[in-house]
Amino acid sequence: MQTERSHQGTILLDGNDCSAIDIFIPSTFKVELVIMKSVSLRSGILFIICISIPLIIGMIGSVFTVSSIPVWYAALVKPTFNPPNWVFGPAWTILYCLMGIALYLIVKDGIQDPIKKTGLVFFTIQLILNLLWSIVFFGMHEIFYAFVTILVLFVFIAATMVSFFRLSKPAGWLFVPYLCWVAFASILNAMIWILN
Repeated sequence: MQTERSHQGTILLDGNDCSAIDIFIPSTFKVELVIMKSVSLRSGILFIICISIPLIIGMIGSVFTVSSIPVWYAALVKPTFNPPNWVFGPAWTILYCLMGIALYLIVKDGIQDPIKKTGLVFFTIQLILNLLWSIVFFGMHEIFYAFVTILVLFVFIAATMVSFFRLSKPAGWLFVPYLCWVAFASILNAMIWILN
């Protein structure tokens, strides 16, 4: 009986005919496949969670926003550079998604690093402030206090961005549009307060 080996396993030959075939996959390779599938699944679930967190905050905030836009917000005097109402929904949705992607880039390899923990504290605070602004502005109709809130929000967004830049440049850059939008929203908030 002759034996020929291939990279796939061991094939036993009897003369010119195959009397038995024994093809095996090394156990270490099987373990690697299981680990890869597990890591891929875990990463996918983590990505969905990270995207969902800001979007859920946005959805909660929209409860206060949607009901106020047709009546209270529509009656306010606004500056000439105020965007049309339809812009805000898509803009915030994109920003929440970018925020979630940035969060995933930071936490995907663990959160043991002290810098990561600091960045995540800043991230959490700015997310809470984001929701609080919607409650104060649209829910309570307190334009001045909403302005104060958004200024504090701007500071914590900047702090989060700087912390994320130290850990992952792509994560930091993903916060730049958010920071710019909130800077614009702060000016808009201030002008609405002055005009009303």
